[in-house]
Amino acid sequence: MRTKTAQWITRKRFSKILLIVALAFVASAGNTQATSAIYRLSSGDQIKVTVYGHEDLSGEFEVDSEGAIGLPLIDEVSAAGLTVEELEIAITNELKPDYLRNPNVTVEVLSYRPVFILGEVKAPGAYAFAKGMTVVNVVALAGGYTYRARTKAIVITRRDGEAKDEIEANADTVILPGDVIEVPERYF
Repeated sequence: MRTKTAQWITRKRFSKILLIVALAFVASAGNTQATSAIYRLSSGDQIKVTVYGHEDLSGEFEVDSEGAIGLPLIDEVSAAGLTVEELEIAITNELKPDYLRNPNVTVEVLSYRPVFILGEVKAPGAYAFAKGMTVVNVVALAGGYTYRARTKAIVITRRDGEAKDEIEANADTVILPGDVIEVPERYF
């Protein structure tokens, strides 16, 4: 027979184990979401590079048409196709051997490359990207559909590096930066 103290200790251990298991579950769920939505930089993205303790090396930069950014001291660093974390490592590696002993670099995306819409909308063109944007949001920015729009046959062209995918979309399809949305014309 257990004493009340032993029962209390057992319950306390059980609660700690439950808490640890719950935290592990939440952490693994968060990692799954983060790895499923990896964002790769491309031309048109605006980024902020911070080199801690060195304001003269920090600043806001745009990824140019060749996919590079021009930084003080180290000139051009290729950014296209890299994640934010990979760019941080690339900049750190460029600074480390010759300029700084132990650089601490962070990179954040200030504004994403625009999304494009063409075809049967009232004002086709490029529009600023916002997180959580869907096809219907971009159509609304473009003034809505024209009377000839075929809304059930929308196609999104999405580039991932050199690869190009065409995705059949509907009004609720989530848009990524750089997507090209095409609204075709209906015939009847």
